[in-house]
Amino acid sequence: MAARGVEACLREGMETSDYSNPEEYPTEIHDYLAEFEQCLGSVDEMLKAMMLVSRSDLQKLEPLEQAKLDLVSVYTLNSLFWVYLVNQGVNPKEHPVKQELERVRTYMNRVKEIAEKKKASKLDKGAASRFVRNALWEPSAENEKKSKGPGKGKKRKMD
Repeated sequence: MAARGVEACLREGMETSDYSNPEEYPTEIHDYLAEFEQCLGSVDEMLKAMMLVSRSDLQKLEPLEQAKLDLVSVYTLNSLFWVYLVNQGVNPKEHPVKQELERVRTYMNRVKEIAEKKKASKLDKGAASRFVRNALWEPSAENEKKSKGPGKGKKRKMD
């Protein structure tokens, strides 16, 4: 229902029949309006697809994926409201929606950092310690005896 309300607000006064009469608006913006209508159709399709997915299906997602989905949804709705404010002649930069978009953006960055940390290679401490232990030379008892045997020890100075 919320999606239909947003769409209704955005389409208020902008039906396709309005585009058919070029005398009501400058012809230079006809292409922009047609593209805008096409984009609204895409948004409408995406919102309908989102509304068809049950909440129980969304709860099966991992917490990080749920957070991403929620943040994208909130950001999209706030962006649509931004567009609505612009269409109504209100400066959205002076509206609280700007702070909300910035807040959501910071959370999106935090989720991105968490996802990157999760993907980062992890150190296997056991394997690393075995690698270092085997890479370092440790003299065994046999090697010590051989090195201290005749001819291998310290040479005496001959006076």
